[in-house]
Amino acid sequence: MADVKSVSVRIGDIDLVFETGKIAKQANGAVYAHYAGSAVIATVCCGEAPSEPIDYVPVSVEYNEKYYAAGKIPGGFLKRESRPKDKEILVSRLIDRPMRPLFDKAFGREIQIVPTVVSSDMSHTPDIVAINAASCAVTISDIPFYGPIAAVRVAKIGNEYVINPTFQQMPSASLDIVVAGTHDGITMVEGGAKEVSEDDMLGAIAAAQPVIAKICEAQDELRKLCGKEKLPLMEIEERDLSWLEPVKEYAYPLEKEASFVKGKQNRYEALERVHNDVREKFSDLIAEDEKRDGEISAMFEDMEYNILRSSILNDGVRTDGRKVTEIRPITCEVGLLPCTHGSALFTRGETQSLAVTTLGTVQDEQLFDTIDGEKTYSNFMLHYNFPPYSVGEVGRLTTGRREIGHGHLAQRALEAVIPPKDEFPYTIRVVSEIMESNGSSSMASVCGGCLSLMDAGVPIKKPVAGIAMGLITEGADYARYTILSDILGEEDHLGDMDFKVAGTKDGITAFQMDIKIAGVTPEIMKKALAQAKEGRMHILGIMQETLAGPRSEISELAPKILTVKVPEDKIGAVIGTGGKTIKSIATQSGAEINIEDDGTVMIYGRNNASAQEAKRLVLSIIEEPEVGKIYNGTVKRIVDFGAFIEILPGKEGLCHISKLARTRVKNVSDVLSVGQQVDVKLIEIDRMGRLNLSYIDAQPDNGKNEKKEEK
Repeated sequence: MADVKSVSVRIGDIDLVFETGKIAKQANGAVYAHYAGSAVIATVCCGEAPSEPIDYVPVSVEYNEKYYAAGKIPGGFLKRESRPKDKEILVSRLIDRPMRPLFDKAFGREIQIVPTVVSSDMSHTPDIVAINAASCAVTISDIPFYGPIAAVRVAKIGNEYVINPTFQQMPSASLDIVVAGTHDGITMVEGGAKEVSEDDMLGAIAAAQPVIAKICEAQDELRKLCGKEKLPLMEIEERDLSWLEPVKEYAYPLEKEASFVKGKQNRYEALERVHNDVREKFSDLIAEDEKRDGEISAMFEDMEYNILRSSILNDGVRTDGRKVTEIRPITCEVGLLPCTHGSALFTRGETQSLAVTTLGTVQDEQLFDTIDGEKTYSNFMLHYNFPPYSVGEVGRLTTGRREIGHGHLAQRALEAVIPPKDEFPYTIRVVSEIMESNGSSSMASVCGGCLSLMDAGVPIKKPVAGIAMGLITEGADYARYTILSDILGEEDHLGDMDFKVAGTKDGITAFQMDIKIAGVTPEIMKKALAQAKEGRMHILGIMQETLAGPRSEISELAPKILTVKVPEDKIGAVIGTGGKTIKSIATQSGAEINIEDDGTVMIYGRNNASAQEAKRLVLSIIEEPEVGKIYNGTVKRIVDFGAFIEILPGKEGLCHISKLARTRVKNVSDVLSVGQQVDVKLIEIDRMGRLNLSYIDAQPDNGKNEKKEEK
């Protein structure tokens, strides 16, 4: 087809190909991108221009994966792809975050980007193809965009950095991150690691930069071949703002004083009073033009921006009075919820996480059915909840993209220290309920989650803590800059970088960085990582003062999982005819029992007592009778010459009438009855393998009962 245009860029041994002009031609921009056997169709469309300018970018990203891409039919009752899976939401966020700052607010139209995975070879990750395809679709469209951006996945395998590793390579990687950026530098990093050093992280980012630049060049090349003329931005009326000068002169000192009131709510109330006072004082001036109300709101926002940044850069003082490297006061409490398996309350300044750990069995594992490969199960999950009351507001209790993204980051941070399933065969769920929020609630979830895991007795390898860093810059090439430790919500909103690092004392386990400016230097990133490490060590120290390590035993309230190994020739005896024996054990103990072909018996008890009883019953089946041992048996039959008593499942012995008492017994039924449980001693196993028991020799009173009978 004559209108089809394509470009390609070599990444390792594989070409990433961008093609347009064949598919989805009615969209503002559409690109078919493929990398080996993974292919994505990315489209972008925009709505009608609004009548008034808006102060945000109304962009949405809807990444979606089709099961047919991997030759699969969706599992479950519904056979149609339905609501987005967590993975699709997480990839949508990966696409949104580096692209959103590059759209112009003055465009004003709603923008929708839809990358669809239409082919997956289950080897090369389609999310990276989708990020690049989405950027390319916008780049060649008529939508104004200050891109392109590009992304790669970087893994460290051994001592080598591998660009875009396959699914098969990733399990052996010590580091797995997605890096996105522009021609000018890195703008986003996100991923997990197995306690890697700060230098390893910097090395991975450096390895990504030249490849990202090549992919951006390919997108620019396609734009030159077939890019559309960009739509105009909304015309913004040039207005005379000289009327604001006396307002600024009056408001600035009041705004500055209110900006340093201690406490988030107190500070907001102080600022609100200032704003109301200024509006009231200049009400006549504002009333002259209906647009002046919006202009005075913008003035207050600019003031806040300048006051916060200049105070940090010039005086090293933040709005809450801290120094730039100072961590907010931290308190930790564990075991505060009486009926949970593990709980912790982690408070850092005005950010607070109530973290709760629940232990379950293999039946509680989470199933993942995606296009990446075969169905998989996970025995560790972390869920993050951000209710509106955490910021003193009224709203709906929902699970949105933010909750899923923050929970995923915190889960990644802790995954590296969760014990393997064969060592700790429990399903683990951590829930972080954000009780208060003023910056870095995801990192508070890491700290609180770690403490709750240890409180529940989960034998994690090492404690993990997280910290959020910020950046304030000024001047050309960022000649002046300040890195902030443990940022507030205002510092995140008005700063140039949001940089979250979680890890143990020995290395990084999770990493997320969003840069709002282009070309942050390696020097700044290196210093930020070093400062983050200092903060992490400080937080770990406080956490370990509260709880130094995992409790030695899991909670008595938690399910008890025990493992018993039985000889393979005894498996049939444990199961019984038609499963009769194993079902009986489950009924008697209240536990679930699974037995593998190699003789491994997994016992899942509701509590410790239930599991121990099931274990006793299983062991009693495989136990061989031992002469001289006292057993608690059940009377099965009574005959004239004695009683047959079952001392172990399926193993009966005879207690002769002469062994029931030291005096003569006329009738066995005078001493024993069918179904009665009694202690008996195994006194002999004869040549025929028959068991001979004694009732009287097992009694601790040595014949006192007979004396009572004589009386």
